Amino acid sequence: MPEAIAITNVKVFDGHALTDERTVVIDNGVISDATIANSTVDGQHGTLLPGFIDSHVHFIGVADLEQGTRWGCTTMLDMGSQSMALTDSLRHRQGLADIRGSGNPASAPGGMQTTRMGFPSSSAVTGPADADRFVADRVSEGADYIKVIVEDPRRMGSAAFDVATIAALVEAAHKAGLKAIAHVTALAALTNAADAGVDILTHAPLDADVDDNLARALATRGIVSVPTLIMMRSVASIAERLPTHEAGVDYAYARSTVSAFHRAGITILAGTDANTAPGSPSPIQHGEAFHDELRLLVEAGLTPVEALRSATVVPAEFFGLTDRGVIEVGRRADLLLIDGDPTQDIAATRAVRSVWAAGVKVR
Repeated sequence: MPEAIAITNVKVFDGHALTDERTVVIDNGVISDATIANSTVDGQHGTLLPGFIDSHVHFIGVADLEQGTRWGCTTMLDMGSQSMALTDSLRHRQGLADIRGSGNPASAPGGMQTTRMGFPSSSAVTGPADADRFVADRVSEGADYIKVIVEDPRRMGSAAFDVATIAALVEAAHKAGLKAIAHVTALAALTNAADAGVDILTHAPLDADVDDNLARALATRGIVSVPTLIMMRSVASIAERLPTHEAGVDYAYARSTVSAFHRAGITILAGTDANTAPGSPSPIQHGEAFHDELRLLVEAGLTPVEALRSATVVPAEFFGLTDRGVIEVGRRADLLLIDGDPTQDIAATRAVRSVWAAGVKVR
């Protein structure tokens, strides 16, 4: 049985603020109320955070998990892979991030996913009548949620879903007890996905910003945002090479949208769209980029505490990960020990001293 470890002399982020210095005990992979431990780690007056949850990544192999975990991302949600078999092969690895996945994303026939990115033709959904088939395939593979690629129909034409098809996919996902997550990088795509009833908007428009009136309307629907600002900044720099965009794209639109979402009270979750696939037009490093994403969220208007919550307790609650997200007895010992006070300066999260994944020290 693994020995109990006491981490002493640390302030703990409790989801709202830092506590006074205390001791946190890890026993058998979870936070324990034990008062005696086999060994001690002196926290040296640092800050102990719950392990981060990156709510948007893409995996190609175990190296992605290793890199993400070392930077404190102890839970990672894959938002589109070549197969759930790949996702399943990476699950439950000791000392590495715990993961979830969508498998193949739904895309319109002729879209980039099946014509340029190597996804199978079976992931194309031909119309509303094909939605049940697509979702049933994902359910049979063990997908944890459904990903839908929503493009601007004015730009992509028939290679973009209409609202009826998106709505049919959402309905099928909800019947299966799964959330529907929409890829949106243009304003028209965002409004179509919202009108179709998706649960999550991932990314943010690069062609126009969301004004306060629209943001308030989205808030009333309970829509959640994973803006992946670090990816939006990267895509804006290469948009002229992508068929999904045209002249006039600007990262400032994505940042302004997040600001409007924040003012409207929309729940925002931190995610990077980290990916290392060969040939990717916008590679983003797992783990390290997450700290940049937190900084960009703060630049867009979140407080440092809100940014920390977007990376811990809030995604844990939204995705039903009830065993993590906060540091309390009985929760997974997913922990990140840093120097400094990230509730005052979010850049402090980069000063990583140690990481534990389910009680296993990995850094």
